[in-house]
Amino acid sequence: MYPITSMDYYQILGVSKNASPEEIKKAYRTLSKEWHPDKHKGDKTAEEKYKQINRAYEALSDPKKKQSYDQFGNEDGPQFSGGGFGQGPFGAGGFGDIFETFFGGNRGGRPRDERGRDAEVAIEVTLEEAFHGVKKTMRLRKLTPCETCGGSGDTKGSSKVTCKTCGGTGQVVRTVQSFFGTLQQSTLCDTCLGSGKTSENPCKTCAGEGRVQGSEEVVVEVPSGIQTGQRLRIRGKGEAGRHGTSAGDLYVEISVREDPRFRREGDDVHLEQTISIAEAVLGRDMTIETFEDPVKLKIPAGTQPKQVLRVKGRGMPVLSSSRRGDLYVTVNIEVPTKLSRSERKLWEELRG
Repeated sequence: MYPITSMDYYQILGVSKNASPEEIKKAYRTLSKEWHPDKHKGDKTAEEKYKQINRAYEALSDPKKKQSYDQFGNEDGPQFSGGGFGQGPFGAGGFGDIFETFFGGNRGGRPRDERGRDAEVAIEVTLEEAFHGVKKTMRLRKLTPCETCGGSGDTKGSSKVTCKTCGGTGQVVRTVQSFFGTLQQSTLCDTCLGSGKTSENPCKTCAGEGRVQGSEEVVVEVPSGIQTGQRLRIRGKGEAGRHGTSAGDLYVEISVREDPRFRREGDDVHLEQTISIAEAVLGRDMTIETFEDPVKLKIPAGTQPKQVLRVKGRGMPVLSSSRRGDLYVTVNIEVPTKLSRSERKLWEELRG
């Protein structure tokens, strides 16, 4: 399960909180090129750094996520952990944890939605799949709703009775010692989850939990333009909750496999193309095969070794937009190692 992040996204990208979208994008492009896994093969620290850069940009480049991060310290809105919320001077939960610890986290005694745990998986896609987008089907082992009782935790025909743990109040009270003195702590009843009712005859298959260990086939739609380290969130595809409550979410971490011909840098694609000396001297028009339609490339006369030619707008799709990166072709010039007599004579004449 992904915890509430404690990373400072602005610090990761090296920008101020007042940075413009253009400044954020520029910082991201610079850092993603510097820390790309292709440049640091086998370096786990660099790989983690690259993932952090992508997560930071994913949050700060989206106006809604950025607003949520600025307000709550994360991109998904207010997050609750043990009754507290946000980050504050009294620990991870701030004043929320103070109330949780000494006065009970469920003030009001209403039942809570004990949703299932979030699940996390990692999948690998090819660069071509990242270019076009792809659907990946996987089977996940996780807690799923009990088919016998339909997730309720009750044997068919049974009814609910008053919870013996809390006497129907939905809360349990205990006395605790603190720096405030002796206090009464009221917390949500873990037996009935605050409802005040339990099953008269619990389901024997799931022991009244409403869920069992099982598996589910999940289809993950990977969008075009996805990059290594970015993650997808699929709501409701995590583990089932107790007693029929809502399921958690599934987080899918993406890894893009290296391609034998194309090298990716951010949204740009790089490749090397070998031409003859004659083609470099005289120039020529040639066709470059890509992940979609072939690209026409003009080799200008007098092209030099390692010269880089740019084809605008033929790189990777930019995630969640209609824009595209660029294609960069590095030219290699092939020097012949064996010459016929006539070829040698011609080269000698050219040498003068």
